[in-house]
Amino acid sequence: MLRDVTFGQYYPTNSPIHRLDSRAKLIFAVLYITVLFMTYSFAGYAACALFVVMLAVISKIPIKTLLKSVKTVMFLVIFVSVINILFYNGNNLLWGWWKIQIYADGLIFASKMALRLILLVLGPAILTFTTTPMELTDGIESLMSPLKVLKFPVHDVAIIMSIALRMIPALMEETDKIVMAQKARGADFDSGNVFRRAKALIPVLIPLFVGAFRRADELALALDARCYNATPNRTRYKILRFKWADFIATLVFLAFATVLLLDKYLIGMDNLIWGLFQ
Repeated sequence: MLRDVTFGQYYPTNSPIHRLDSRAKLIFAVLYITVLFMTYSFAGYAACALFVVMLAVISKIPIKTLLKSVKTVMFLVIFVSVINILFYNGNNLLWGWWKIQIYADGLIFASKMALRLILLVLGPAILTFTTTPMELTDGIESLMSPLKVLKFPVHDVAIIMSIALRMIPALMEETDKIVMAQKARGADFDSGNVFRRAKALIPVLIPLFVGAFRRADELALALDARCYNATPNRTRYKILRFKWADFIATLVFLAFATVLLLDKYLIGMDNLIWGLFQ
C-alpha cells in the first residue's frame, strides 16, 4: 500500500545522528551519493550497505521501517535489472533463444545496478528520517548562503525544497485514500493490460491534483496568517553550530568515503572471489 511509503518522513528518536548538525548530514548525503556512483564492486556495495545499517542502528530506526522506503523504486529496480540482463553483451553466454541472449556478465552488471539504486534510496532516507523539515530548510539555506552575493533567492529555494520533500508522504497517503475510495465504488485497478490500467488511474489523478492544489492553498494561507515573510533578516529559534560530535562524524564519514574511493582494490577482491567459484 502507498501508506507504507516512508521516504520523506521524520522518525523522532533521541539518537546521536538526530542531534548532528543538519548541514553536516546534507554534506554527508551528497558525498555518499558521489562515492556510491564511483563504486563498481560487490565489496564496495556491501560496505555501503553495512554503513547504512550501522547508521540505522545508531539512529534507532527499525530496519523494517528503513526498507519500506525502497518500495517506491522497486519497479525501477526490476525494470533496469531486466533491461540489463536482456541487452548486456558479454563473453560468458549462459542461455540464448532467438535474439535473446543472457550472459553471466549481464547478470553481474544488473545485480550491481540494482544494489546501487537500492543504496541510493536508503542513504538519503536516513537523512530524512533523522532531520526535521525545518532543520533541512535551515541547513540548505546555510549551505547555499554564498549564492546570496549573486542575488539568488536562497531562502525561497530552501523552503520550496523542504516543503516538496515533506509533501511526498502526504501525497502518497492521499493517493492511497483515493484509490481505496474508488475501489469501494467498483473501480478496477488490478486487471487488464497496461493501457487499461493507465486509463483506470485517471479518476485517481484528477482528485489528487485537486487535493494537491488545495493543500498548497491552505499552506499559503497558514503562512500568511502567521505573518511569514522571506526577508533576509529573519531570526531563528535554533542557531546552527558545529559541535565536537559533528567533527567526529565528519572524520568517520571521510574514512568511509576513502575506503570506497579505493574501489579498484575492491574490484580485485571481487575477481578473487569469483575466481574461487570458477
